[in-house]
Amino acid sequence: MEVEGQRLTLVARKSCFGLPTACPVCLPVYIYLKLSRIPFSLEFNLIYPDSEQIPFVEYGYSVVYNNEKGGVIQKLKEDGIVDLDSEVMSIPEWLSMKAMVESWLADAIMYEIWLGSDAKPANKIYFSDVPWPIGKVLFFKQAHIAKQLLGITSGNVESREEEIYRRAGLAYAALASRLGEQKFFFEDRPTSLDANFLAHVLFTLHALPETSVLKSMLLAHSNLVSYAENLKLEFLDASTSSSAVPQSDPSSSSSTRGPTYWSSKPKGKTKTEKTEEEKKFKRRAKYFLVAQLVAVLVFLSVIGGYNDADVELEEVDDVDY
Repeated sequence: MEVEGQRLTLVARKSCFGLPTACPVCLPVYIYLKLSRIPFSLEFNLIYPDSEQIPFVEYGYSVVYNNEKGGVIQKLKEDGIVDLDSEVMSIPEWLSMKAMVESWLADAIMYEIWLGSDAKPANKIYFSDVPWPIGKVLFFKQAHIAKQLLGITSGNVESREEEIYRRAGLAYAALASRLGEQKFFFEDRPTSLDANFLAHVLFTLHALPETSVLKSMLLAHSNLVSYAENLKLEFLDASTSSSAVPQSDPSSSSSTRGPTYWSSKPKGKTKTEKTEEEKKFKRRAKYFLVAQLVAVLVFLSVIGGYNDADVELEEVDDVDY
């Protein structure tokens, strides 16, 4: 699809683990566009590892960011760019299945990435392109945020972990029962439910370690695994079998467009253009590192302040009136 003479451009986090983008938030958007069979460019942003705006989609003079209400997919539907859900929005079972994937299974992925694994997947996806000390602190920051979002405290770790995996198990069972041997979940056609769940399965199978509890739970449902393998072969691998990796544009893609597909080779540029882009990247990278360092110091001071306050309160509680 072209908007005002320009193709859509998806800006996501980088490819690894054999996935076109290994970010569990970016991958559903990539697959949604693939299922819609709309030509688009894929570019990587490497300098904002903790940005809530990624992924985002550029079309014409408009940009849709991940942190907008409803996210990228919902905004693309509202703007009339691509809507795969128009025929299923009124089906209650579709709505409940979609809610399970976007809540229960999303929570399980969040837990595994930031709290339940050895941190290698998160470091490879988000922080491998920043200096090691900053990456470690940013990981600690994101793990702290994940605990807050999942409602995990020092006193309920075991019970919350049990609940997260229990809900994931229920979601897998319900989805496996609904799918059966069908190609898609509803109406024999792809919807955003398929995009979100296919992304979840591919990320779980390819990015999570062999010791992952979630991976072992998923592998118990052979029809879900076969479903993902078949759709991956048809919609993802078909255009990437003889491919090159897409260009990485650290400053997003406001001026330079990437390849039509992530399998296409980027267009050549002159030596002068490359030099200017390298200088621009280095300047932005320096600003980014300084900003991240300041943010990290502020974050640590705030956390330290909270911890000191907790200690003081405990001391007051111990006073015998």
